[in-house]
Amino acid sequence: MFREGVIVAPATALGGAIAVIRVSGEGSIDCCDAIFRGRKPLTEAATHTIHYGDIVDDSQVVDDVVVAVFRAPHSYTGEESVEISIHGSGYIASKVISLLCSHGARLAEPGEFSARAFAAGRIDLSQAEAVADIIAADSRAAHTLAATQMRGGYSDTLNALRDSLIELTALLELELDFGEEDVEFADRTRLSDMLSKTMHVVKTLKESFRTGNAIRNGVSVAIVGAPNVGKSTLLNRLVGDDRAMVSDIAGTTRDTIEESVVIEGIRFRFVDTAGIRSTEDKLEKMGIERTLRAVSKAQIVINMCEPSGVFEQISLSDEQHEIRVVNKADTVTERHIAGALYISARENIGIDSLRAALAATIDTTNLYRGEAIVSNIRHYEALGAAYTALTAAADAIANNISSELLAEDIRTAIHHIGEITGRTISSDTVLHRIFSSFCIGK
Repeated sequence: MFREGVIVAPATALGGAIAVIRVSGEGSIDCCDAIFRGRKPLTEAATHTIHYGDIVDDSQVVDDVVVAVFRAPHSYTGEESVEISIHGSGYIASKVISLLCSHGARLAEPGEFSARAFAAGRIDLSQAEAVADIIAADSRAAHTLAATQMRGGYSDTLNALRDSLIELTALLELELDFGEEDVEFADRTRLSDMLSKTMHVVKTLKESFRTGNAIRNGVSVAIVGAPNVGKSTLLNRLVGDDRAMVSDIAGTTRDTIEESVVIEGIRFRFVDTAGIRSTEDKLEKMGIERTLRAVSKAQIVINMCEPSGVFEQISLSDEQHEIRVVNKADTVTERHIAGALYISARENIGIDSLRAALAATIDTTNLYRGEAIVSNIRHYEALGAAYTALTAAADAIANNISSELLAEDIRTAIHHIGEITGRTISSDTVLHRIFSSFCIGK
């Protein structure tokens, strides 16, 4: 997928005051020089310099621009690159790109700039994926997660794991080379200790996926309870909009309604569900079935009741959180249900406490410390495969199995850890799947 030549694409959305057109590849500066008129040719410019001038079509000025020049290998792609800042007109952008294409450039494919950066060793595969994540980040936590990964903190952890395993494999390979001399280069006690430490790190990374995935995609919260308990009113209060229809008629909500909002830097996706009760109404029954499905998928369940009511008995997994909420607290003076939050969705009482309780379910301590957190399902699956291989290696040591089989298990773990950063990638299919999801200018 790494085609050669000069590529060009808009790197910003059009319609604003300023837009940026990115050009990369050997010959980029010459290509831009063919349509740029400034105080001196761009071919004479030093790297990381900025130049003011005009883009011209023959003798007609298309736009006055600012051009940044980056010489290889000191650019995002590792290639000779130019970034042209123009006025944000769609016509001007199309005209400049058309002129560049007439002088040898071609339109970039989706993700091709980042693909070239990966091919040049400027970024690894996990950092390339983080570029897309940081563009899509819609909360402080999601931005921090992607920024840490893009800066390479995550890669450093994985590379350290990989290097330690390579060291073990090298010692085992030596034993195989000197098998006839019955020499043991890798002390089994030390080897077992190193494997145990590596397995702990891999397991910790793997378990961080629950938090990372929630931060990246939003935390799913199901609001459940009996009809007319105030679920829709609470949803409207949390999102600050009359998103759900509110009525005194039982069974008003017959389908799930989803809205999202950022609380303390974390995006929560709230699902207002149909009230749970016995009913013969077919549509209401369908709504209740959808409620139960929403509960099974939710990471947090807000279980609501009225002061005189009882909470729904809901079966939850160990990984799900339940927050019990008593609504209409403005109608009572005594609060006798232990462990429950008393609120009034209509009167905005206790809502801040509920928001704090929601935020407390997601531990972001490690995130803001800059520690590695897994948020990508591809990484999670690779870590799972690596952990399985390491477990097999640990069993091989415990059962005194041959160095050859032990080395093979460790090589398998190295392969799966390397898949995350791309250091052992050999299949173009994986690369294409990742980069093809990028926007054209990235």
